[in-house]
Amino acid sequence: MNLTKSDFEKITRKDGRKYNQMRTVKITTDVVEYAEGSALVEFGKTRVLCAASVENKSAPWLIGSGSGWVTAEYGMLPRSTHTRIKREKSMTGGRTQEISRLIGRSLRAAVDLKSIYEKQIIIDCDVINADGGTRTAAITGGFVALAMALNKMKNNKAISTLPLKSYVSAVSVGLDNGIPLLDLNYDEDSKIHTDMNFVINAKNEFIEIQGTAESEPFSETQLSEMMAIARLGCQELIAEQKRALNGIISL
Repeated sequence: MNLTKSDFEKITRKDGRKYNQMRTVKITTDVVEYAEGSALVEFGKTRVLCAASVENKSAPWLIGSGSGWVTAEYGMLPRSTHTRIKREKSMTGGRTQEISRLIGRSLRAAVDLKSIYEKQIIIDCDVINADGGTRTAAITGGFVALAMALNKMKNNKAISTLPLKSYVSAVSVGLDNGIPLLDLNYDEDSKIHTDMNFVINAKNEFIEIQGTAESEPFSETQLSEMMAIARLGCQELIAEQKRALNGIISL
């Protein structure tokens, strides 16, 4: 089935959004008093609390190298979903570990690790309410918490320069009967034919792409369509990140 942009424009999703429209995005900073940086990020009803902690030692395998490290831990609170899930005692779960690694990789792409010397920054991302897109919200809010922590380190003269290379955000895109949909909520995500996650920086460069065809394969043209609206969504998210940081980060 060959669909055109005018076909896409006719689509109205159950929550009233257009095919290329984000949910309402809100980022609130300084929500955790003792963290070096923190942000509560909301994609519609999805809410993720992100907190950055600075340790005065790097990852064990980097000791003596002069390089710092950025890593992440992701988890879902027991009633963040429709029914209670068990509280995770460790990061041994496959999905939890995979998402934690994705967040860590995405945020490391934003930082010159040599410039933070032998220090480690841990970004904790706790899902308070899950309605789809928790990993992309975690990356988006995690960047804000990370940027705040790095800025605080610079102000405290723990580092000499702000080592951020670019803003980084992430968004989900799905393909529903040939129609690309931006920023999937849970209802859409659970029924979608193709599910993809894009991590993109302010230069519109891709950091990571995750994609799966759940039922039918997708074409190169459809992939290009999904990439295009992912870029639009991520640039909108980066604008929200800049507003949340209120000009303290200049890139």
